[in-house]
Amino acid sequence: MANVKPFRGLRPPKELANKVACLPYDVMNTDEARNMAQGNPYSLLHITRAEIDLPQGTDEHSELVYEKSRENFRKFIENKWLIQDSEPHFYIYAQTMDGRTQYGIVGGAHYMDYYQGKIKKHELTRPDKERDRTVHILTNNAQLEPVFLAFRDVPELTELMMDWVNNHEAEYDFVAEDGIGHHFWVVTDAQVNKRIEELFATKVPYTYIADGHHRTAAAALVAKEKAEQNPNHTGQEEYCYIMAVHFPHNQLKIMDYNRVLKDLNGHTPEEILSLLSEHFEIEEQPQQYKPEERHTFAMYLGGKWYKLTAKAHTFNDDDPIDGLDVTVLTKFVLQPIFGIEDLRRSKRIDFVGGIRGLGELERRVNSGEMAAAFALYPVSMEELMRIADTNNIMPPKTTWFEPKLRSGLAIHRIDD
Repeated sequence: MANVKPFRGLRPPKELANKVACLPYDVMNTDEARNMAQGNPYSLLHITRAEIDLPQGTDEHSELVYEKSRENFRKFIENKWLIQDSEPHFYIYAQTMDGRTQYGIVGGAHYMDYYQGKIKKHELTRPDKERDRTVHILTNNAQLEPVFLAFRDVPELTELMMDWVNNHEAEYDFVAEDGIGHHFWVVTDAQVNKRIEELFATKVPYTYIADGHHRTAAAALVAKEKAEQNPNHTGQEEYCYIMAVHFPHNQLKIMDYNRVLKDLNGHTPEEILSLLSEHFEIEEQPQQYKPEERHTFAMYLGGKWYKLTAKAHTFNDDDPIDGLDVTVLTKFVLQPIFGIEDLRRSKRIDFVGGIRGLGELERRVNSGEMAAAFALYPVSMEELMRIADTNNIMPPKTTWFEPKLRSGLAIHRIDD
């Protein structure tokens, strides 16, 4: 069962929460981070992307950047832009987007759950990105950004969470510049905190990494190293816990993750349509088309939209990987027709999160930057959990979660 506990969050005062909070470090590049933080000395980006406070061109993985991060973190604490709670708490973090709100419990997940497979993953990680976040955690002795975890809904736990929300005022409540609402409660009742911990320990056998595989791996590695270096290690030290927001799976929405291709691999649009017809039913559309169910795809080619319906021989719904639409598209379109064998390394393909809409696919093709675009039906949480439960790995660029968690509403100091 899941080992999740409350912690003493390092948090901004109420009046600074919307200024401190920022998007995760890995959804932007350095220039974008610099623009986002411009004129805002309180932005956590000064810690999570500290290269923005150094000369342009500074290597974001250089020792100078980590040292600047530590310096800025110390300044935030000295200036009381971040203040530590006196007692450990669970926190409830909710996000509102397009009229829909999802509620999650912020707490520390034990690193051994990751190594023992109780925190399940569905993506591969890159050693260089793991190392970067490991150094960042060790530099600051803190986990500055939460991991996004999901668990199969436990009605009693959800009811307990919603009862607190409905009967207490939010500590933070603001709408970010992108229009997404952020709401944050501190669970101050010791008995409620205890009950949340008990319910995780008795009702939640597994949690699933929705977003933040590298942050999870890095935090677990730091904990493992510190445990090995501590002759008095008990397994209850703060470094043992990974700060995470735990969401019931039925509150989450995965968006489509689409593909754009730089060339037609020597084919004409007519030849592409002919080759596709072996594996798909093809219907030209009078306007933009968004897939409405599994095993249907949208293609933008030659200034026209097409609906592609996969024929029965292209998928196997009894297999967690072969039943995925990204697998169908790769096996019957991208590899044989467009000659793209390695989605992770090919320079002839790019990926576009569904949050950008079909218009972004059109724009990139119409501009001449790309030659064709494919939109997919989103993967479901059930599909994600099935893949994780069977120890399989999702194909590259399969899931896009929105909204993204804001960093800075709570920080976990591992030397507390």
